[in-house]
Amino acid sequence: MSALAGPGLQPPRPRAAPATRRLALLGTGAVGSAFVARYRLLQQRGLALPPVAWLANSRAVLKAGRDLEAALAVANAAPPRAAELQGWAEAEALRPGDVLVDATASELVANWHPEWLARGVNVVTANKLGHGGLLARSQAICEAQARTGASYGDSATVGAGLPLLRSLRGLVAGGDHIHAVEGVLSGSLAWLFNRYDGSRPFSALVAEAASAGYTEPDPRVDLSGEDVRRKLLILARAAGLALEVRQVQVESLVPPALAQLPADAVAAALPQLDAALAARLQQARAQGGVLRFVGRFDADGAQASLQVLPAAHPLAAGAGTDNRVAIRSDRYREQPLLIQGPGAGAEITAAALLDDVLRIAA
Repeated sequence: MSALAGPGLQPPRPRAAPATRRLALLGTGAVGSAFVARYRLLQQRGLALPPVAWLANSRAVLKAGRDLEAALAVANAAPPRAAELQGWAEAEALRPGDVLVDATASELVANWHPEWLARGVNVVTANKLGHGGLLARSQAICEAQARTGASYGDSATVGAGLPLLRSLRGLVAGGDHIHAVEGVLSGSLAWLFNRYDGSRPFSALVAEAASAGYTEPDPRVDLSGEDVRRKLLILARAAGLALEVRQVQVESLVPPALAQLPADAVAAALPQLDAALAARLQQARAQGGVLRFVGRFDADGAQASLQVLPAAHPLAAGAGTDNRVAIRSDRYREQPLLIQGPGAGAEITAAALLDDVLRIAA
Protein backbone atom coordinates (compact mmCIF):
# COMPACT_ATOMS: atom_id res chain seq x y z
CA MET A 1 0.00 0.00 0.00
CA SER A 2 1.42 3.42 -0.89
CA ALA A 3 1.84 6.12 1.72
CA LEU A 4 -0.74 8.89 1.98
CA ALA A 5 0.33 12.13 0.29
CA GLY A 6 -0.93 15.69 0.63
CA PRO A 7 -0.25 19.02 2.25
CA GLY A 8 1.13 18.62 5.76
CA LEU A 9 1.03 14.80 5.65
CA GLN A 10 4.21 12.82 6.19
CA PRO A 11 4.59 9.23 5.09
CA PRO A 12 4.28 6.89 8.04
CA ARG A 13 7.51 5.80 9.66
CA PRO A 14 8.27 2.11 9.27
CA ARG A 15 7.75 0.24 12.52
CA ALA A 16 10.67 -1.54 14.09
CA ALA A 17 10.34 -5.29 14.04
CA PRO A 18 9.16 -6.54 17.46
CA ALA A 19 11.87 -8.04 19.64
CA THR A 20 11.83 -11.80 19.98
CA ARG A 21 9.75 -12.82 22.96
CA ARG A 22 11.93 -14.51 25.57
CA LEU A 23 11.08 -16.77 28.46
CA ALA A 24 12.65 -16.74 31.92
CA LEU A 25 12.14 -19.46 34.53
CA LEU A 26 12.29 -18.71 38.24
CA GLY A 27 12.42 -21.78 40.46
CA THR A 28 14.28 -24.99 39.67
CA GLY A 29 12.74 -27.39 42.20
CA ALA A 30 10.18 -30.09 41.44
CA VAL A 31 7.86 -27.84 39.43
CA GLY A 32 10.69 -25.99 37.66
CA SER A 33 12.37 -29.28 36.71
CA ALA A 34 9.05 -30.68 35.44
CA PHE A 35 8.58 -27.45 33.45
CA VAL A 36 11.93 -27.95 31.69
CA ALA A 37 11.08 -31.58 30.90
CA ARG A 38 7.68 -30.66 29.42
CA TYR A 39 9.15 -27.68 27.55
CA ARG A 40 11.52 -30.10 25.79
CA LEU A 41 8.66 -32.52 25.06
CA LEU A 42 6.52 -29.79 23.49
CA GLN A 43 9.48 -28.62 21.42
CA GLN A 44 9.90 -32.16 20.10
CA ARG A 45 6.21 -32.14 19.13
CA GLY A 46 6.82 -29.02 17.06
CA LEU A 47 5.02 -26.44 19.21
CA ALA A 48 6.35 -22.90 18.90
CA LEU A 49 7.61 -21.76 22.29
CA PRO A 50 9.58 -18.66 23.27
CA PRO A 51 13.27 -19.47 23.82
CA VAL A 52 14.32 -19.80 27.45
CA ALA A 53 16.80 -16.95 27.91
CA TRP A 54 17.70 -17.67 31.51
CA LEU A 55 16.69 -19.57 34.60
CA ALA A 56 17.28 -18.84 38.26
CA ASN A 57 16.76 -20.04 41.79
CA SER A 58 17.64 -18.53 45.16
CA ARG A 59 21.31 -19.40 44.59
CA ALA A 60 22.13 -18.74 40.93
CA VAL A 61 21.09 -16.87 37.78
CA LEU A 62 22.15 -18.60 34.56
CA LYS A 63 21.82 -17.99 30.84
CA ALA A 64 20.01 -21.03 29.57
CA GLY A 65 21.11 -21.35 25.96
CA ARG A 66 20.21 -24.53 24.12
CA ASP A 67 21.10 -26.99 26.87
CA LEU A 68 18.35 -26.34 29.40
CA GLU A 69 19.00 -29.54 31.30
CA ALA A 70 22.64 -28.59 31.86
CA ALA A 71 21.70 -25.11 33.11
CA LEU A 72 19.09 -26.66 35.40
CA ALA A 73 21.66 -29.05 36.86
CA VAL A 74 24.16 -26.23 37.47
CA ALA A 75 21.50 -24.09 39.16
CA ASN A 76 20.42 -26.93 41.44
CA ALA A 77 24.04 -27.71 42.34
CA ALA A 78 24.89 -24.11 43.23
CA PRO A 79 25.89 -23.60 46.87
CA PRO A 80 23.44 -21.95 49.27
CA ARG A 81 23.73 -18.20 49.80
CA ALA A 82 23.56 -16.26 53.04
CA ALA A 83 20.88 -13.99 51.55
CA GLU A 84 18.28 -14.79 48.90
CA LEU A 85 19.52 -13.87 45.44
CA GLN A 86 17.71 -11.01 43.70
CA GLY A 87 19.77 -10.60 40.52
CA TRP A 88 16.80 -11.89 38.51
CA ALA A 89 14.88 -8.75 39.45
CA GLU A 90 17.19 -6.31 37.63
CA ALA A 91 15.32 -4.10 35.16
CA GLU A 92 17.55 -4.94 32.20
CA ALA A 93 16.89 -8.67 32.58
CA LEU A 94 13.34 -8.47 31.22
CA ARG A 95 11.71 -6.36 28.53
CA PRO A 96 8.10 -5.82 27.39
CA GLY A 97 6.63 -8.91 25.78
CA ASP A 98 8.88 -11.36 27.61
CA VAL A 99 7.33 -14.13 29.75
CA LEU A 100 8.42 -14.62 33.34
CA VAL A 101 7.51 -18.08 34.71
CA ASP A 102 7.34 -18.13 38.51
CA ALA A 103 7.68 -21.74 39.67
CA THR A 104 8.49 -20.70 43.25
CA ALA A 105 6.43 -20.31 46.41
CA SER A 106 8.32 -17.15 47.37
CA GLU A 107 6.66 -14.04 48.76
CA LEU A 108 9.69 -12.03 47.64
CA VAL A 109 9.11 -13.14 44.04
CA ALA A 110 5.34 -12.53 44.30
CA ASN A 111 6.08 -8.94 45.33
CA TRP A 112 7.68 -8.45 41.90
CA HIS A 113 4.62 -9.57 39.92
CA PRO A 114 3.03 -6.09 39.75
CA GLU A 115 6.40 -4.53 38.85
CA TRP A 116 7.00 -6.93 35.97
CA LEU A 117 3.45 -6.45 34.66
CA ALA A 118 3.88 -2.67 34.87
CA ARG A 119 6.92 -3.02 32.56
CA GLY A 120 4.82 -4.96 30.06
CA VAL A 121 6.34 -8.32 31.03
CA ASN A 122 3.89 -11.22 31.00
CA VAL A 123 3.82 -13.32 34.17
CA VAL A 124 2.89 -17.01 34.31
CA THR A 125 2.80 -18.39 37.81
CA ALA A 126 2.27 -21.38 40.06
CA ASN A 127 3.00 -19.11 43.03
CA LYS A 128 -0.29 -18.63 44.86
CA LEU A 129 0.82 -15.51 46.73
CA GLY A 130 0.11 -13.13 43.86
CA HIS A 131 -3.69 -13.28 44.07
CA GLY A 132 -3.76 -15.55 47.14
CA GLY A 133 -1.86 -13.34 49.56
CA LEU A 134 -2.10 -9.66 50.44
CA LEU A 135 -5.14 -7.95 48.94
CA ALA A 136 -3.08 -4.84 48.07
CA ARG A 137 -0.70 -6.97 45.98
CA SER A 138 -3.59 -8.68 44.20
CA GLN A 139 -5.12 -5.30 43.37
CA ALA A 140 -1.74 -4.00 42.16
CA ILE A 141 -1.49 -6.97 39.78
CA CYS A 142 -4.89 -6.16 38.27
CA GLU A 143 -4.05 -2.44 37.99
CA ALA A 144 -0.72 -3.14 36.27
CA GLN A 145 -2.41 -5.51 33.81
CA ALA A 146 -5.02 -2.87 32.98
CA ARG A 147 -2.32 -0.22 32.34
CA THR A 148 -0.03 -2.26 30.10
CA GLY A 149 -2.13 -5.11 28.74
CA ALA A 150 0.43 -7.65 29.96
CA SER A 151 -0.96 -11.11 30.66
CA TYR A 152 -1.10 -12.81 34.05
CA GLY A 153 -1.40 -16.58 33.65
CA ASP A 154 -2.35 -18.11 36.99
CA SER A 155 -4.28 -21.25 36.03
CA ALA A 156 -1.66 -23.36 37.84
CA THR A 157 -2.41 -21.71 41.19
CA VAL A 158 -5.79 -23.42 41.76
CA GLY A 159 -6.66 -26.88 40.55
CA ALA A 160 -3.30 -27.39 38.81
CA GLY A 161 -4.70 -26.18 35.51
CA LEU A 162 -8.30 -27.41 35.74
CA PRO A 163 -10.63 -24.98 33.93
CA LEU A 164 -11.68 -23.54 37.28
CA LEU A 165 -10.42 -19.96 37.30
CA ARG A 166 -11.17 -19.64 33.61
CA SER A 167 -14.76 -20.84 34.14
CA LEU A 168 -15.30 -18.59 37.16
CA ARG A 169 -13.94 -15.50 35.40
CA GLY A 170 -15.94 -16.35 32.29
CA LEU A 171 -19.18 -16.49 34.28
CA VAL A 172 -18.44 -13.13 35.91
CA ALA A 173 -17.49 -11.55 32.58
CA GLY A 174 -20.78 -12.83 31.14
CA GLY A 175 -22.78 -11.04 33.85
CA ASP A 176 -23.47 -14.06 36.04
CA HIS A 177 -23.58 -13.52 39.81
CA ILE A 178 -21.62 -16.01 41.91
CA HIS A 179 -23.45 -17.03 45.08
CA ALA A 180 -21.02 -19.59 46.52
CA VAL A 181 -18.03 -21.70 45.65
CA GLU A 182 -17.34 -24.82 47.70
CA GLY A 183 -14.87 -27.58 47.16
CA VAL A 184 -12.03 -29.91 47.96
CA LEU A 185 -9.28 -27.54 46.85
CA SER A 186 -6.12 -29.22 48.10
CA GLY A 187 -4.86 -32.14 46.04
CA SER A 188 -2.64 -33.28 48.90
CA LEU A 189 -5.45 -33.23 51.48
CA ALA A 190 -7.78 -34.91 48.99
CA TRP A 191 -5.26 -37.71 48.53
CA LEU A 192 -4.78 -38.09 52.28
CA PHE A 193 -8.47 -38.29 53.19
CA ASN A 194 -9.37 -40.43 50.17
CA ARG A 195 -6.88 -43.02 51.47
CA TYR A 196 -7.21 -42.62 55.24
CA ASP A 197 -9.24 -45.59 56.47
CA GLY A 198 -7.49 -46.31 59.78
CA SER A 199 -5.46 -49.24 58.47
CA ARG A 200 -2.33 -47.07 58.54
CA PRO A 201 -1.46 -44.12 60.78
CA PHE A 202 -2.27 -40.76 59.26
CA SER A 203 1.38 -39.75 59.68
CA ALA A 204 2.48 -42.62 57.42
CA LEU A 205 0.20 -41.34 54.68
CA VAL A 206 1.55 -37.80 55.10
CA ALA A 207 5.10 -39.11 54.69
CA GLU A 208 4.06 -41.01 51.55
CA ALA A 209 2.32 -37.95 50.09
CA ALA A 210 5.39 -35.80 50.73
CA SER A 211 7.64 -38.40 49.09
CA ALA A 212 5.36 -38.46 46.03
CA GLY A 213 5.54 -34.68 45.70
CA TYR A 214 1.86 -34.10 46.50
CA THR A 215 2.57 -31.81 49.46
CA GLU A 216 4.72 -28.73 49.83
CA PRO A 217 8.31 -29.52 50.92
CA ASP A 218 7.09 -28.79 54.45
CA PRO A 219 3.79 -30.74 54.70
CA ARG A 220 2.63 -28.45 57.51
CA VAL A 221 1.79 -25.88 54.82
CA ASP A 222 -0.86 -28.27 53.49
CA LEU A 223 -1.98 -29.60 56.87
CA SER A 224 -2.35 -26.10 58.31
CA GLY A 225 -4.93 -25.22 55.68
CA GLU A 226 -2.85 -22.28 54.45
CA ASP A 227 -2.76 -23.70 50.92
CA VAL A 228 -6.56 -23.85 50.92
CA ARG A 229 -6.76 -20.31 52.35
CA ARG A 230 -4.69 -19.00 49.43
CA LYS A 231 -6.80 -20.85 46.88
CA LEU A 232 -10.03 -19.54 48.42
CA LEU A 233 -8.66 -16.01 48.22
CA ILE A 234 -7.73 -16.48 44.55
CA LEU A 235 -11.20 -17.83 43.72
CA ALA A 236 -13.08 -15.25 45.78
CA ARG A 237 -11.17 -12.36 44.21
CA ALA A 238 -11.79 -13.81 40.75
CA ALA A 239 -15.49 -13.83 41.62
CA GLY A 240 -15.34 -10.17 42.62
CA LEU A 241 -15.05 -10.48 46.42
CA ALA A 242 -12.17 -8.36 47.71
CA LEU A 243 -11.42 -10.55 50.73
CA GLU A 244 -8.52 -9.85 53.07
CA VAL A 245 -6.37 -12.77 54.26
CA ARG A 246 -7.75 -12.53 57.80
CA GLN A 247 -11.33 -12.89 56.54
CA VAL A 248 -10.78 -16.55 55.65
CA GLN A 249 -11.27 -18.70 58.76
CA VAL A 250 -9.11 -21.82 58.59
CA GLU A 251 -8.91 -24.93 60.79
CA SER A 252 -5.33 -26.19 61.10
CA LEU A 253 -4.71 -29.92 61.48
CA VAL A 254 -1.21 -29.25 62.88
CA PRO A 255 -0.88 -29.55 66.69
CA PRO A 256 0.80 -26.53 68.33
CA ALA A 257 3.88 -28.54 69.33
CA LEU A 258 4.40 -29.73 65.74
CA ALA A 259 3.83 -26.23 64.37
CA GLN A 260 6.72 -24.85 66.44
CA LEU A 261 9.36 -27.31 65.24
CA PRO A 262 12.08 -26.40 62.72
CA ALA A 263 11.53 -27.80 59.23
CA ASP A 264 14.24 -30.44 59.56
CA ALA A 265 12.52 -31.94 62.61
CA VAL A 266 9.04 -32.29 61.10
CA ALA A 267 9.34 -35.73 59.49
CA ALA A 268 10.23 -37.45 62.76
CA ALA A 269 7.43 -35.67 64.64
CA LEU A 270 4.57 -36.44 62.23
CA PRO A 271 3.11 -39.13 64.56
CA GLN A 272 1.86 -36.23 66.70
CA LEU A 273 -0.96 -36.03 64.12
CA ASP A 274 -2.24 -39.55 64.65
CA ALA A 275 -4.37 -39.54 67.80
CA ALA A 276 -6.51 -36.53 66.84
CA LEU A 277 -7.09 -37.74 63.27
CA ALA A 278 -7.97 -41.23 64.43
CA ALA A 279 -10.65 -39.72 66.69
CA ARG A 280 -12.02 -37.64 63.79
CA LEU A 281 -12.19 -40.73 61.58
CA GLN A 282 -14.08 -42.65 64.27
CA GLN A 283 -16.53 -39.75 64.58
CA ALA A 284 -17.11 -39.69 60.82
CA ARG A 285 -17.79 -43.41 60.71
CA ALA A 286 -20.23 -43.14 63.63
CA GLN A 287 -22.19 -40.61 61.55
CA GLY A 288 -22.04 -42.75 58.41
CA GLY A 289 -19.91 -40.18 56.62
CA VAL A 290 -16.42 -39.50 55.29
CA LEU A 291 -13.77 -36.92 56.17
CA ARG A 292 -13.02 -34.20 53.62
CA PHE A 293 -11.16 -30.89 53.99
CA VAL A 294 -13.56 -28.37 52.43
CA GLY A 295 -13.15 -24.70 51.55
CA ARG A 296 -16.09 -22.40 50.89
CA PHE A 297 -16.88 -18.76 50.30
CA ASP A 298 -20.15 -16.91 49.87
CA ALA A 299 -21.54 -13.48 50.69
CA ASP A 300 -21.23 -14.21 54.42
CA GLY A 301 -17.50 -15.01 54.40
CA ALA A 302 -14.98 -17.76 53.74
CA GLN A 303 -13.82 -20.76 55.73
CA ALA A 304 -11.90 -24.00 55.38
CA SER A 305 -12.15 -26.97 57.73
CA LEU A 306 -12.19 -30.73 58.07
CA GLN A 307 -15.80 -31.83 57.73
CA VAL A 308 -17.85 -35.01 57.93
CA LEU A 309 -19.77 -35.35 54.66
CA PRO A 310 -22.43 -37.91 53.76
CA ALA A 311 -20.96 -40.53 51.44
CA ALA A 312 -23.40 -39.40 48.71
CA HIS A 313 -22.37 -35.73 48.98
CA PRO A 314 -21.03 -34.32 45.65
CA LEU A 315 -17.75 -33.32 47.33
CA ALA A 316 -17.25 -36.76 48.84
CA ALA A 317 -16.67 -38.32 45.43
CA GLY A 318 -13.42 -38.26 43.52
CA ALA A 319 -10.22 -40.21 43.96
CA GLY A 320 -6.50 -39.71 44.28
CA THR A 321 -5.53 -36.03 44.28
CA ASP A 322 -8.79 -34.93 42.65
CA ASN A 323 -10.03 -31.44 43.30
CA ARG A 324 -13.84 -31.27 43.17
CA VAL A 325 -15.43 -27.82 43.14
CA ALA A 326 -19.09 -26.74 43.03
CA ILE A 327 -20.00 -23.26 41.73
CA ARG A 328 -23.47 -21.87 42.51
CA SER A 329 -24.59 -18.79 40.63
CA ASP A 330 -27.68 -17.27 39.02
CA ARG A 331 -27.06 -19.58 36.08
CA TYR A 332 -26.34 -22.62 38.26
CA ARG A 333 -28.77 -22.04 41.11
CA GLU A 334 -30.63 -25.36 41.30
CA GLN A 335 -27.74 -27.62 40.37
CA PRO A 336 -24.16 -26.38 40.80
CA LEU A 337 -21.52 -26.44 38.10
CA LEU A 338 -19.10 -29.20 39.14
CA ILE A 339 -15.46 -29.19 38.03
CA GLN A 340 -13.26 -32.16 38.93
CA GLY A 341 -9.80 -33.43 38.12
CA PRO A 342 -6.28 -34.05 39.47
CA GLY A 343 -5.16 -31.18 41.67
CA ALA A 344 -1.59 -31.97 42.71
CA GLY A 345 1.73 -33.03 41.24
CA ALA A 346 4.68 -31.28 39.65
CA GLU A 347 3.98 -32.61 36.14
CA ILE A 348 0.35 -31.43 36.15
CA THR A 349 1.37 -28.02 37.50
CA ALA A 350 4.12 -27.70 34.88
CA ALA A 351 1.63 -28.55 32.14
CA ALA A 352 -0.69 -25.79 33.39
CA LEU A 353 2.21 -23.30 33.34
CA LEU A 354 3.08 -24.20 29.76
CA ASP A 355 -0.57 -23.97 28.71
CA ASP A 356 -0.52 -20.35 29.85
CA VAL A 357 2.82 -19.73 28.10
CA LEU A 358 1.36 -21.10 24.86
CA ARG A 359 -1.72 -18.88 25.16
CA ILE A 360 0.49 -15.82 25.55
CA ALA A 361 2.85 -16.86 22.75
CA ALA A 362 -0.10 -17.33 20.40
